[in-house]
Amino acid sequence: MSLYYLQKVLYELNRDPAVQQQYLEDVDSLLEKYSLSEEERLALIKPDIGLLYVLGVNGQILMHFAAFHKIEWDDYLQSMRDGVTAHGPVRAGVYAMTGGGDNFTKASEVKQESD
Repeated sequence: MSLYYLQKVLYELNRDPAVQQQYLEDVDSLLEKYSLSEEERLALIKPDIGLLYVLGVNGQILMHFAAFHKIEWDDYLQSMRDGVTAHGPVRAGVYAMTGGGDNFTKASEVKQESD
């Protein structure tokens, strides 16, 4: 997996109108410039927000890509949840889940702290 290049293409796509135009006109030639796995390439083309999230893309970068595709905020958030359901825990990056994706803060612990 090449999370660095995956996030780099999204970063550049989010910021550069020329890259956006190339994505719309010839996405394959654009993506050839980056060292991406086939899974990453297909997720960018589809676009598969849930899979991109599971692959480890930072949410700040991913939300702009979703907006570029006119994906509404609630649908964007649901896509990430659906991605974890479909593809498993986040694999890399700052959102990588540990412990099988379990929340380490138990509801009872949160309640006790607030009492």
